[in-house]
Amino acid sequence: MSAESSPDNASDNTTSDEQANEPVAVPLLTPADGVPDVVDTPDAVRAAAALLAAGHGPLAVDAERASGFRYSQRAYLLQFRRRGAGTVLLDPIPVTGDLAPLAEVINPLEWVLHSADQDLPGLAELGLVPTTLYDTELAGRLAGFDRVGLGAIVERTLGLALQKGHGAADWSTRPLPDTWLNYAALDVEVLLELRDAMAAELEQQGKTEWAAQEFAHILTLGPPKPKTDRWRRTSGIHAIKSPRTLAAVRELWTTRDELAAKRDVAPSRVLPDSAIVAAATADPKTSRELEQLPVFGGPRQRRSSRLWASALTRARALTTSELPSMAASFDGPPPVNRWARRDPDAAARLADVRAAMTELSESVSVPVENLLMPDLLRRLVWDWRTPDSAEDPAELIDARLAEAGARPWQRTLVVPVLTEALHPSQVTDG
Repeated sequence: MSAESSPDNASDNTTSDEQANEPVAVPLLTPADGVPDVVDTPDAVRAAAALLAAGHGPLAVDAERASGFRYSQRAYLLQFRRRGAGTVLLDPIPVTGDLAPLAEVINPLEWVLHSADQDLPGLAELGLVPTTLYDTELAGRLAGFDRVGLGAIVERTLGLALQKGHGAADWSTRPLPDTWLNYAALDVEVLLELRDAMAAELEQQGKTEWAAQEFAHILTLGPPKPKTDRWRRTSGIHAIKSPRTLAAVRELWTTRDELAAKRDVAPSRVLPDSAIVAAATADPKTSRELEQLPVFGGPRQRRSSRLWASALTRARALTTSELPSMAASFDGPPPVNRWARRDPDAAARLADVRAAMTELSESVSVPVENLLMPDLLRRLVWDWRTPDSAEDPAELIDARLAEAGARPWQRTLVVPVLTEALHPSQVTDG
């Protein structure tokens, strides 16, 4: 997401007269039709499906998860709104197996979401999958907006200020407080109007087809692929200096992950990363020694001390060949900060490409990362070799990007720029 503008910098560049003339956003505090009752029975699901079927046009969709509290990314509250039907709030937990009537109605519709990739996996787990969609957050990126959060875009385009404060709440809480339900209903209150405003903005900029290709691409992505060696993301792991200690981190992390999944509790709430690194470094040999370390001496951790001690024992029992390498393996180019040492020519190519892409980004008002996936760009530059005389560099680049899933609008823009940066035109004496 693009960085938020600094309020301090903004005030430095804005005169008091300009500030006085800026429109004041109107607070949106309660839904126009009030907060509906939460749908949580099979009969209520069927009634909600009939209500939404009687509406018209696209369907605004949002989902609330319990990230930071639960291990799973399941949705704990669903919000829908359609013109002519109003808003529906649905608790999927008690009716997970009863959503077929709802899916039959809403799956064929165009869904309007903000940051769709965040919510679609959890909705798909419930059998709710759109035929087409419109992502207002992605639309904001393509439009060149510097701030693309829902509140910022609603304020910019509709002049309304959304309520804040519950987005990071534990939505697995039951019963859900009334203030949370009010917040949830407001998240879809103006989403359809926002979709229309963003469509008009993109049409004016000549980017309607770009957006259509991006939205269609989102539907092809499916669930995110599991990352390899997730344990290497443990905070503070950079301080580890030996493979044996690194193995202890891996064993503790894996044990924590399995326990968190079993309990459906966020891993950090089972055991913080700092405790994992501390235990791996100290390598206590008994549960009693482990309990002398910070965190492990608490009553909750003492109940699991044998579990953590067993993980450390397993790490000590590993043979040298079973220990993890100190450096993470890479499926692709090395980290960019190593390019100058590993391949100075590639580092120089990357500098040229980045400069060219930045210039293109500014000219079309689209962030570089939306013009082309950063990982794809790095792979292209690292692997680039000067083509022979019979090869067309532009065709080589276009084929590589197409194979990797770059959309036609992206390739139309970036292939000429990348061709010039990677294979600059040779100027000969006339």
